[in-house]
Amino acid sequence: MITRNDVDQAAARIAGLTRQTPILEADSGTYPGPLWFKCEFMQHTGTFKARGALNRILATKERGELKPDVGVVVASGGNAGLANAYAAAQLGVPATVFVPETAPAVKVKKLEATGAMVIQAGVEYAVAYEAAVRHAAETGAVYCHAYDQPEIVAGAGTVGLELLEQLDGVDTVLVAVGGGGLMAGIAAAVEGRARVVAVEPETAPTLHSALAAGAPVDVAVSGIAADSLGARRIGEIAYAVAVRAGVESVLVSDADIVAARSELWGQYRLVVEHGAAAAFAALHSGAYVPGAGERVVVVLCGANTDPATL
Repeated sequence: MITRNDVDQAAARIAGLTRQTPILEADSGTYPGPLWFKCEFMQHTGTFKARGALNRILATKERGELKPDVGVVVASGGNAGLANAYAAAQLGVPATVFVPETAPAVKVKKLEATGAMVIQAGVEYAVAYEAAVRHAAETGAVYCHAYDQPEIVAGAGTVGLELLEQLDGVDTVLVAVGGGGLMAGIAAAVEGRARVVAVEPETAPTLHSALAAGAPVDVAVSGIAADSLGARRIGEIAYAVAVRAGVESVLVSDADIVAARSELWGQYRLVVEHGAAAAFAALHSGAYVPGAGERVVVVLCGANTDPATL
């Protein structure tokens, strides 16, 4: 469980190491009330995840857990792997990234370009994850989870602190959910000042299913946003924060996500990945209907996509 205090500490810890990403106001009259886009896709490495990675590594250094010669280890061929490799490079420690043997060569090259040691293990993510955990146990490397560690979640939550500073008033924040780290961090940051609505693909409803079951449960994962919203289970931290903060979950279809992503490009010239477009899809499709005058922020959390697909 994390609170606003944890997010405040994260903000102080990573100050000067991350970008303050801009807020873009949507065209007036499009929705019942004011709408803004929090352009977090402009963060280092193209997603919000650099915030949590930096906070995690710095926090372990403060506690004396980080071995400078061994560094950190992560299992991810996607955004989390890239963010942690970047953060490690910025802080001058080594990073080892375990990826499945099926990871696209372009992603492997991108990871290697940060200076990370990339190790391919197994044909599924689960095998790479187990290999990374063993590596941490054997070497003493700090393990950086993609979304379910307090420092990772608190770092992600600094997005919420920023948007509160950038806007005079916010009623609702729409956030896409996979493992839930970003949602939980923002919910903790804005708790008592704004509410958070989680937006999930119908084909990967981790939080939606957990709220219905009363606890995190495994879900089948597929769909167009599975590369970034493909967690099979909501994080324990995310679930606890969602319940405490009264986070609502709404579902969107693949078609909704595609249409929202196209609208962001066509109307605003914003290039985002499908997972990021999911948050806007809730508004664009009518899955979430704001009240008259409701002040809404849509967090656009990632841009690691192929522009040719727009």
